[in-house]
Amino acid sequence: MSHTTQVPHRRTVPDPTAVPTAPPRARRRPSSQQWAAWAFLTPVTLYLTLFYAYPLYRNLDLSLRNYTVRSFVQGDAPFTGLANYRTVFDDPTFAPALFHTVVFTAVCLLFQYAIGLALAVFFDQHFRLSATLRALFLVPWLLPLIVSASTWSWMLNSDSGVVNAALHAVGIDPVNWLTSPSWSLTSVITANIWIGVPFNLVVLYSGLQSIPAGLYEAAALDGAGAWRRFWSITFPLLRPVSAITLLLGLVYTLKVFDIIWIMTKGGPAESSTTFATWSYQLGFGNLLPAFGPGAAVGNLLVIAALVFGLVYVRVQRKQALT
Repeated sequence: MSHTTQVPHRRTVPDPTAVPTAPPRARRRPSSQQWAAWAFLTPVTLYLTLFYAYPLYRNLDLSLRNYTVRSFVQGDAPFTGLANYRTVFDDPTFAPALFHTVVFTAVCLLFQYAIGLALAVFFDQHFRLSATLRALFLVPWLLPLIVSASTWSWMLNSDSGVVNAALHAVGIDPVNWLTSPSWSLTSVITANIWIGVPFNLVVLYSGLQSIPAGLYEAAALDGAGAWRRFWSITFPLLRPVSAITLLLGLVYTLKVFDIIWIMTKGGPAESSTTFATWSYQLGFGNLLPAFGPGAAVGNLLVIAALVFGLVYVRVQRKQALT
């Protein structure tokens, strides 16, 4: 009879100095929701790249090179750095154009917002024909800019305009609205205010609808009048809507070109020239176009809009933290 010797089982003691190895991770395949997210994100990314990022890059490249008509086609323009910007700053048109841009933007924003807010509060009373009148006020905003600017050019015509005809009817001498250096900027500002008021009206009116009616009722019970309710309830609660309205209005007003160009072409004697019209004149308004300086002026507008946009984002973050 054979006997088998049984070997005792030895317990293995783990080595404390050994580095633990992580188990191999299985590759996670993108879920259907992730694929759907990428599918929705791709068209937006392509759109922003083709119509925003690339044009901004090309405009920056134009401002940093000495482009001529030949080099613009062949693409061999020499790099000049900030020379085009120095040319713009040294140009005698820079100071008047900057002043006109600031005045045009500030006055338009002030009156567009003030008139739009007054009309929004007025239509918030929900009287009869309120909806119909609000729809009629949208007409200036819905019309093509070339139609609006042409209409204002006809109305302000020195010889056959209805504005001078009305002034003559009350015994006031006619005014050269579009051909006088003293009145040309006022004329284009008036036209742009008329076009921009409906946008402010629509946005501010929608903001008024979000204010609870109980606040006004409680204030009325406390004896607050209409003016007090406006300053204590309406205006403070409209600050977020007002901020985005002013920001969008600022960006739009900075780049206004159609109205000024159709009505006055920046004249007479550059009395209504802004950065937008000056950029066009430099790049396309001469027989020998100055592509570089024209792009530099356009980039100044982009920088101004970007600065105000960053200020808005910073203010919104501070308000969210408080």
